[in-house]
Amino acid sequence: MGNLREECGIFGVFTGPEQDVAGMTYYGLYALQHRGQESAGIVVNDDGVFTDYKDVGLVNDVFDSRVLDGLGKGNMAIGHVRYGTTGNTDRTNAQPIVVNHVKGRMALAHNGNLVNSFELREELEMAGSIFHTTSDTEVISYIITKERLTSGSIEEAVNRAMDRIKGAYSLVIMSPQKLIAVRDENGFRPLCFGRCEDGSYVVASESCALDAVGAEFIRDLMPGEIVVFDKDGYRSITDHCGKAKESFCVFEFIYFARPDSVINGCSVHEARLQAGRFLAQEHPVEADVVIGVPDSGLDAALGYSMESGIPYEIGFVKNKYIGRTFISPGQKSRENKVKIKLNPITSVIRGKRVVVVDDSIVRGTTSARIVRVLREAGAKEVHMMISAPPFINACYYGTDIDSPEMLIANNHTLDEIAEIINVDSIGYLSLEHVKLLTGKDTGFCTGCFCSQYPTQIPQHSSKSRFEMKISENKGKQNS
Repeated sequence: MGNLREECGIFGVFTGPEQDVAGMTYYGLYALQHRGQESAGIVVNDDGVFTDYKDVGLVNDVFDSRVLDGLGKGNMAIGHVRYGTTGNTDRTNAQPIVVNHVKGRMALAHNGNLVNSFELREELEMAGSIFHTTSDTEVISYIITKERLTSGSIEEAVNRAMDRIKGAYSLVIMSPQKLIAVRDENGFRPLCFGRCEDGSYVVASESCALDAVGAEFIRDLMPGEIVVFDKDGYRSITDHCGKAKESFCVFEFIYFARPDSVINGCSVHEARLQAGRFLAQEHPVEADVVIGVPDSGLDAALGYSMESGIPYEIGFVKNKYIGRTFISPGQKSRENKVKIKLNPITSVIRGKRVVVVDDSIVRGTTSARIVRVLREAGAKEVHMMISAPPFINACYYGTDIDSPEMLIANNHTLDEIAEIINVDSIGYLSLEHVKLLTGKDTGFCTGCFCSQYPTQIPQHSSKSRFEMKISENKGKQNS
């Protein structure tokens, strides 16, 4: 908990002419805010005329009534909230990306991370392409645009581009006349669509965003599927379906997704309850109370309580007006935020043997601070339970965990971790059980837990993005 860099959230709507698609997209992005807190953007399409606005900040900071009014009415829109796993944090890298080319205009928003981005970018640059951002999303836009020049339609260009881009990508793409949703062949990242009562179609990273705009869930996109929305309804292109083993990121269920979302037919809330039940089976302890670390640890804590019979209580009050701790650009800043983010309910903790459930331990600094808070509140014992296996290696598919030397579980034994964070015992969910969170092993990516990846891993991979930013900032200060 605390040091994970998150995913992105994408949203799209296709409706009738002269509709408030900007406002609808705003509410959709608001529901997906948990997936990215660095930047937000919306592009409105009014019968082929694109109007866009994007900036660094939260959705309600970037978009006020004046900005939304300025986007105007339209029949389509796409939106994006970002926590970037490639590229720097600035307005330039905010999405969606808008491209002008000889065949028309295109806007694109992306959730995920390519594993061949470096090679594709180098190839494009050597052919004369000029990049304005440092994100792999621009690489995708170039590949699609290049294919569009020799394709009969935008969907054909996207289909051909999928032969070249490898890795994790859920996309919403907007042309003058069509809205297109795309999911990579492995299905690493979630993407679903639904329909409103007025006939509007909505595409979103999670079903909670469909709920936010009153759309009825239709289904998830299949891995490798392209869904095209136009004036005739929607149609599916499945040329890339079944070409790779499904490898959905299991950490979507553990941490990223909102608990009220349903992904691949499974409730995120129920999956987290199951994680807690499995933890109680694997790591039983004698204790007086079970508490969870808000927010993603709460459901698993409840599951642990249900399975163990140990009473569940609310142990922390979360300050709702502070962002997740990993957003902070420096270690000291992160630690300061932890101090004001979570406040213990002393009456629940004092004199008790406490089981505290969290979703993960990355570096251990935040977990150590949480345990210290519990000790200061009078906990007699603290038993830390983690609803995921230990992180031991990098993720190449969109979760910004790419420095194995920084991962506490990669450098210390279980007993050493317990000593470092000052707990009486510690338990991680087993790899076998994490694959069964939805009831059966349907094909999860667990590469960061076991180093077995479903695709070739990139030959060119940067170090920790957090450390890179700190280094860059020092360089600026010294220049």
